[in-house]
Amino acid sequence: MTISECNFAGKKAIVRVDFNVPLQDGKITDDTRIRGALPTLKHILEQGGALIIMSHMGKPKGKVKPELSLGQIKDAVAEALGAPVAFAPDCAKAQEAAAALKPGEVLLLENLRYYPEEEGKPVGVEKGTPEFDEAKKEMKERQKEFAKTLASYADIYVMDAFGTAHRKHASTAVIADYFDADHKMLGFLMEKEVKAVDAVLSDIKRPFIAIMGGSKVSSKIGIIENLLGKVDKLILCGGMTYTFAKAHGGEIGNSIVELDKLDVALGVEELAKKNGVELVMAPDAVVADAFANDANTQVCPSNAIPEGWEGLDAGPEAQKLFADAIKGCKTILWNGPAGVFEFDNFTAGSRAIGEAIAEATAEGAFSLIGGGDSVACVTKFGLTDKVSYISTGGGALLEAIEGKVLPGIAAIKG
Repeated sequence: MTISECNFAGKKAIVRVDFNVPLQDGKITDDTRIRGALPTLKHILEQGGALIIMSHMGKPKGKVKPELSLGQIKDAVAEALGAPVAFAPDCAKAQEAAAALKPGEVLLLENLRYYPEEEGKPVGVEKGTPEFDEAKKEMKERQKEFAKTLASYADIYVMDAFGTAHRKHASTAVIADYFDADHKMLGFLMEKEVKAVDAVLSDIKRPFIAIMGGSKVSSKIGIIENLLGKVDKLILCGGMTYTFAKAHGGEIGNSIVELDKLDVALGVEELAKKNGVELVMAPDAVVADAFANDANTQVCPSNAIPEGWEGLDAGPEAQKLFADAIKGCKTILWNGPAGVFEFDNFTAGSRAIGEAIAEATAEGAFSLIGGGDSVACVTKFGLTDKVSYISTGGGALLEAIEGKVLPGIAAIKG
């Protein structure tokens, strides 16, 4: 059953969204994820359904943390939906509030991750011990019960949280076991995300370039290796630049580095060469004498950074190299910034990438932007409407592109 085929009139729908939005002093700084879920939520209400919204926020690790309460965003959700939103302060004790819901009404549940059962990980037990194995088994049962409770609130389950689709959590996958095929479905956002990934993977227009940024090679190695079998060009930028520079004996000052991944970096270069992939990395860097926006700066080669200085952005030569590599490409994937873009004085590398992608898109390329930081870059530089698709998922997008089956999708589609 698809969401378009389902009749929600007189039914209660429980929708898993990803409202893990960034907050500053209790105020939302980027509402992309809320806006992304609106087509699904409004569709259910317009059809005469009642709506139960559930999400996580942050990593409370099974503990109640007021600063991660979804109560803080209740009014923003109500404003976006154009309907009053009631709040259930305990997601596992919302039976009465759910039962009382009438068509057109909305209930927002408190942070799912206040309960360790949501993630299903044993708490306070050391991994690799007999106690851990026992606790894991017990937690699996508790997770099923937690999912069953959430399922009991509604007639229909809608999965619309692509950002968490790669996790087998109670609300993203286990809950689907309590609904038959006609009463569980993907939301509009999930459908769009799956389609966007398919566009990149199954309908590749060449040249295909991927831009991978971020601080660590280790967190991206699986996706990098996978992409080296698919792309024509690969830009590696951000903090991982210095692990590659170090692997060749370069001087990187105080720059971020993974000393235990130098052989991995060399292996990536070898694989790129073997697959005939053009590997592009920053030859120069904007370096600073402190990790601060107002630090003193200079430009120097990425492999000759003076002691006491650290690379915080791609240099002018790198910016031109990145833009030239992107020019003329027909499929573009961007995940991860080229520098510490949160500091205004270190945005130039990421901006050069963003603007080059926007230009290529205007010339007919399909551009897919994914991962919180890349999305924040595109938003900061005012380029959101100049790229083809902005994904709400970071880890989920990368795992989908790696070819992994996402539990949140498998639970619906089987």
